[in-house]
Amino acid sequence: MSRMLRASAIMAAGTMVSRLTGFVRTAAVAAAIGTLALGDAYNAAYQIPYILFDLLIGGVLSSVIVPMVIKAQKRDPDGGQAFEQRLMTLAIIVLAAIAALGVLLARPIMELYTASNWTDHKIDVATTLARFILPQIAFFGVGAMAGAILNTRDRFAAPMWAPVLNNLVVIGVAGVYLVVGASDVDKVTDGDLALLGIGTTAGIVVQSIVLVIALHRAGFRFRPRFGLRGTGLGEAARTAVWTFVYVGVTQLGFWVTTKLATGAGERAPGAGNSAYAYAFQLFQLPYGIIAVSVITAMLPRMSRYVADREYDAARSEFASGVRLVSSVIVPAGLLLLVLGPAVTTLIFSWGNMTAASALYIGNVLQVFGLALVPFSIFQLLLRVFYSFGDTRTPATVAGLNVVINATLSLVAYFALPSQYIVIGLAFAFMITYVVGSGVAWVLASRKIGGLGGREVMSGVTRMYLAAIPGAAAALAVLWLAREVTDITAVSSAVVLAAGGGAGMLLYMLAAHRMRVPEVSSIIGLVASRVGR
Repeated sequence: MSRMLRASAIMAAGTMVSRLTGFVRTAAVAAAIGTLALGDAYNAAYQIPYILFDLLIGGVLSSVIVPMVIKAQKRDPDGGQAFEQRLMTLAIIVLAAIAALGVLLARPIMELYTASNWTDHKIDVATTLARFILPQIAFFGVGAMAGAILNTRDRFAAPMWAPVLNNLVVIGVAGVYLVVGASDVDKVTDGDLALLGIGTTAGIVVQSIVLVIALHRAGFRFRPRFGLRGTGLGEAARTAVWTFVYVGVTQLGFWVTTKLATGAGERAPGAGNSAYAYAFQLFQLPYGIIAVSVITAMLPRMSRYVADREYDAARSEFASGVRLVSSVIVPAGLLLLVLGPAVTTLIFSWGNMTAASALYIGNVLQVFGLALVPFSIFQLLLRVFYSFGDTRTPATVAGLNVVINATLSLVAYFALPSQYIVIGLAFAFMITYVVGSGVAWVLASRKIGGLGGREVMSGVTRMYLAAIPGAAAALAVLWLAREVTDITAVSSAVVLAAGGGAGMLLYMLAAHRMRVPEVSSIIGLVASRVGR
């Protein structure tokens, strides 16, 4: 657990800076383009490569690439170098082709993802942005491949810090756009769209270049290799078939959500796809800081344990990962539930945003806070299957998730008033991952011979009990602030500093007194760093 904590702490530091600058990035983009039609068009185009990237990281790289590279490093006389070069060559060719195809089909893609009642002009705007943004797929993929190879060499820092540069580039672009660009979709010019789209893609280009340089410094030398016979890539391709099924199924769910959210935005301006997208990005902040860091450190070790048939060690690695993630995710989820509107009012009350739009995003974020724990545990459970090279089971569970999410989302769309549809979509997301994590737990437990469910559940329950006083304190601060003044950016900053700070401090003290070992370890690590 201490090794995982140290590795995760290194990555979490980079990820924290990345996500915090991502906060500023999201606020800057929202201030520049708002949450009305232009915001919905931008987010519809912007989310596609990001969703594909997340699925690439969670799917192909985790389930296929990392385990296969580790096997090649152990098996091949050259330590897997030729195998890595062939992978990189294949990735560049395939991803460049996908990006080019995406640009060529930009209009039908946007017609597919946006509401049927959008005007031709709005679709034209979304299409133009998509043509500038979809090339990110190639750069995302190459950078992700470089990051995966770095992870197999236990080099975790660069993949976590590189996104900071991406965020800084986009923050600068958004700042320029706020001054010179139009936020009204009917007034936006081709020059405005080029600035927004090319600037967004430039951030990903910079991020990818940094990762490739880091890979070179780690000893990797790229040389195009095209011979695939006898390399083990055939096995990787067979394994990846179900991963691509997983990607396709999950994309289907993303399509349903985006279609319904953009439709909701047409019926209730400001309560559409942009509100959902911005809330989802903020929801992923605590997940990205701790869960992604733990997952990235955990998967290579679990894959080695499974390859060596050390299943007890693999089970222990997983249980430690769940407890460590939950020790931060549990209080973060409760605090988002309480302080979501204060978070979004502070971030989004600027530029072309309105106070009402910022508050609405906060209401969506509150619901996402309930989904934080089940979503994070579900992602950890997938790594159990991936460490065995099993990609079929995650694809099957993803299919179940999509059916549940799509059904509940359609109910929300047709049953709720227009302004509550996106909140209903967030509830559908939450329920989906509660059910999905339960099903995945049962299947993963059968595969590895038990996951220590009672011990894990006992630890998570203690964490929830320890988090309740902190959440109550944050709620009391929020109530007091609202009795004294309206919710503004300034009052929200005070509420977050006082309520959020007191809430986390009370949680840490209560968890330490209740002898939650993961929290005690974090306190010990911080204390040792401060002592130096």
